[in-house]
Amino acid sequence: MDKRKVAVPLVCHGHSRPVVDLFYSPITPDGFFLISASKDSSPMLRNGETGDWIGTFEGHKGAVWSCCLDSNALRAASASADFSAKVWDALTGDQLHSFEHKHIVRACAFSEDTHMLLTGGLEKILRIFDLNKPDAPPREIDKSPGSIRTATWLHSDQTILSSCTDLGGARLWDVRSGKIIQTLETKSSVTSADVSQDGRYITTADGSTVKFWDANHFGLVKTYTMPCTVESASLEPKYGDKFIAGGEDMWVRIFDFHTGEEIGCNKGHHGPVHCVRFSPGGESYASGSEDGTIRIWQTGPVMVEENESSGVNGANGKIKVAVNEATRKVEGFHISKDGKAEEKTETSADM
Repeated sequence: MDKRKVAVPLVCHGHSRPVVDLFYSPITPDGFFLISASKDSSPMLRNGETGDWIGTFEGHKGAVWSCCLDSNALRAASASADFSAKVWDALTGDQLHSFEHKHIVRACAFSEDTHMLLTGGLEKILRIFDLNKPDAPPREIDKSPGSIRTATWLHSDQTILSSCTDLGGARLWDVRSGKIIQTLETKSSVTSADVSQDGRYITTADGSTVKFWDANHFGLVKTYTMPCTVESASLEPKYGDKFIAGGEDMWVRIFDFHTGEEIGCNKGHHGPVHCVRFSPGGESYASGSEDGTIRIWQTGPVMVEENESSGVNGANGKIKVAVNEATRKVEGFHISKDGKAEEKTETSADM
């Protein structure tokens, strides 16, 4: 009986509930980093290359729906069902700010210049917080036609892209006027909206469709029908020649950007895939699932026999974490349940 060759990912354990959002930092002098949001209320920071656990941000009292890092990977932000968005020191794990809302917060994003934080959620209001004046009232853009599911910046912080939980389409807002300047029309609600690293394309996932839009002229460039309902899609950042998509069938599929042909299918998750993202260099990509795990897949062919065990990298402290040179400069951190910061160590291996 022939053994089949299968792709083996790095499996990152630690979350106790579904992983609903992933975000890679740009490449920094210390490497690049991956932050994950989960319904377990505790976002986690990892080495983006190895998946090694660095620390857990503790303080939310509800599911965390969205997370992000600023361009220097020095601060993290998270949006939660506890009606707050929080900003964290990504080196120590300390909470820097907590911005209270009147309903569930579903989306958060740092501006490119790192000075502002954008939030959105069930209040149907986009808020812009000035991180240099965190005590000042935020600017509000309150004419979203529905509950906000995703929100991000583009055009050097001059434009906001948002989508709604209960309506199709993605809306582009002029930051200065606070008005919608364009709507990218889709039949189903947009569950994932991602701006490519070079700023050329907007990638959206809606229903069983992945679409690519011109990020400057807003025209539809390509649309592809997927084999199942997909929740997230991401374009390869370096060459732009392939994209990934994940959804309800628990598989992470790779497609040719130019033709839409499926060129790979990674199996391993035990629940629907809620989020997929390429690393900033395109050499790997991560997927987060209902099963509570993050899997990091190599873009190139890394195959083993099907009956061999896959690697396990990273944990919430219950499994040993190996910390390589890229993360040695980042202090391990963990905030205890009573809100007090535990003693910080040089690495996270002891946490």
